[in-house]
Amino acid sequence: MSHSSNAAEAWYPESNPSNSQEEIHIDLLPPASLNQALWKRLSGNLRDTFAPEKFPPLQLTSRPLDLGVPLGERLRTPWFRTVFTNIGDVISPEALPPLELESVPVDVGEIISDQLSHLWLSSLLRNLADRFVPERLPKLDLLSKPMDNIVPNTWMLLPPWSDVLTTSKVFYPDKPTTPTPSVTISRASTSLPSAPFVPTRPPVEAGLMRDLRRSRVRGYVWMGVAAAQVIYLAVSIIRP
Repeated sequence: MSHSSNAAEAWYPESNPSNSQEEIHIDLLPPASLNQALWKRLSGNLRDTFAPEKFPPLQLTSRPLDLGVPLGERLRTPWFRTVFTNIGDVISPEALPPLELESVPVDVGEIISDQLSHLWLSSLLRNLADRFVPERLPKLDLLSKPMDNIVPNTWMLLPPWSDVLTTSKVFYPDKPTTPTPSVTISRASTSLPSAPFVPTRPPVEAGLMRDLRRSRVRGYVWMGVAAAQVIYLAVSIIRP
C-alpha cells in the first residue's frame, strides 16, 4: 500500500511501491559486540580507558544552559558533604544573576508559603480587617440561568414518623427473676508463713531510665557531630 498521493507519484515516477517495500529492512538482532569473546571485550575496554578515541570539538548551535550538579552526582555525594553544603548555603548563599523572564508575569496574589511564614499578629489583623471592612469584589457574571424550582411540584416530601411523634419514651421494668439459693462452701483456713516484704523496682521505671540514658548518649553524639561540622566550616571559610 502506497502512502503517497497521485500528485506525488506524478512528480516522482521512479518511486515504486514494490521497490520501497523491498528497501525497508528492520534489523531486530542483537549487536555484533554481544557475541564477541571475553578477551576481545576486555581489551577493548582497556583501550577505551587508557587511550580513548579523540572526537572533534562539539559545535553547539544553541546557547548552553547551566543545570548545576547532575542528579547522579548528587546521589553519589556522601552525606557529610551535603550537610556542609547546606550549612554553607545558609550562612553565605550563592549570588545568582538576575532572572530573565520571557513571558508576561501574572499577578496571582500572595503565595501560600508567604502566608504561612507571616507572624500570627499579621494574620490576626488581616482577619479582623476582612471581618469589619471586607473587600468589595465586582459583580459575578453568571453564564447559566438559575433554576427556580429545584424540587418539582409533583413531588411529596413526607417526614419520617419518628420526627412527627413528640411523646416521651417509655421503658418497661424488667421482669423479676426467681432468686437461686446460694450455697457456700467453707474452706479450711491455712496460715501461710509471712515472707519479708522486699520492695522491687517496677519494670516501667526501669525501662524509662534506660530510655533516658540512651537519649542522653544520642544527644552527646549529635552535639559532637554538630560541633565538628561548625569547626570544619569555620576552617574552610578562614583557609579556603
